[in-house]
Amino acid sequence: MAQIELVCAELGPEIDRLKGEGYRLDVIYPADDPHTAVLSRDGAQVRLTTGVGEALPLDLPPFAPEFVVSRVIGGWGEGRAGMLYRDLIPGRLGGRYIASHISIPDGGPVSDWVHYHQVRFQMIYVARGWARVVYEDQGEPFVIESGDVALQPPEIRHRVLENSPGFEVVEIGCPALHPTFADHGMTLPNARVDRDRDFSGQRFLHHRASQTPLSPFLTGKARETAVAEATGGIAQVRTIHGNREPLNFPAHAGELVFGFVLEGTATLDFRGKHRLGPADALVIPPEEQWTLAEPSGDFRMLHVATARLA
Repeated sequence: MAQIELVCAELGPEIDRLKGEGYRLDVIYPADDPHTAVLSRDGAQVRLTTGVGEALPLDLPPFAPEFVVSRVIGGWGEGRAGMLYRDLIPGRLGGRYIASHISIPDGGPVSDWVHYHQVRFQMIYVARGWARVVYEDQGEPFVIESGDVALQPPEIRHRVLENSPGFEVVEIGCPALHPTFADHGMTLPNARVDRDRDFSGQRFLHHRASQTPLSPFLTGKARETAVAEATGGIAQVRTIHGNREPLNFPAHAGELVFGFVLEGTATLDFRGKHRLGPADALVIPPEEQWTLAEPSGDFRMLHVATARLA
């Protein structure tokens, strides 16, 4: 297929212009702040780029540990499909991981399309509100709501259909820079239903918070998920509930150690004391112990830890 390259100042207006000329969007990246897209029409391709941004990695980038505290004070940028993105790990841990706080302020239908991502690991945690979504081989559309987790295995086709006003999620992906592909040939829901289907060693998971009781975790409690089982041990995901007692976390032997405060306050005791509130995030280097001191009675935090990845 013949391809030409166009350099533009802003990607969005050029994509809209080419769509108006009958082109369709095939690829876009990165999702949080797109700088490159590929569109096609009648056997011809156009590669649009702003000329600013990284090229897609050929291999999984090496993990670069870093201590991060990301405050809620910070700008939001417009990403794919009109969603607002806030970067929670600006340094991307060497390009290994991305964590985004994503918001769709207005409720109603979402201008999304059937798409998939080339990733090693990707999960969505609903921080606020609800959305109606549909996934390949998972049957009819369903609702994910506050506290739910959707594990998106590599290249599973999916689409966001509609959402509540003020819908917010935390999305974590590996590698940090990965492409989003449109699948113009698939309509969802598709006829096949295979909820245990293997996608590159992983399976889709919809963790329902409302159906999961709290269980003991350190000095508090947590809602555990089955992400570890669904990913073959790649990641563990839980929602921690504090009870005013310090939470002392042992050293983690894997890679990512990530926290996102959902509600309440606590003091992170690691390389100094850092007061945390809602929508603040943290990353702790592996092989390090750390403490959340003075958690408020309503303290809740998303906690994600990943294994060492080959």
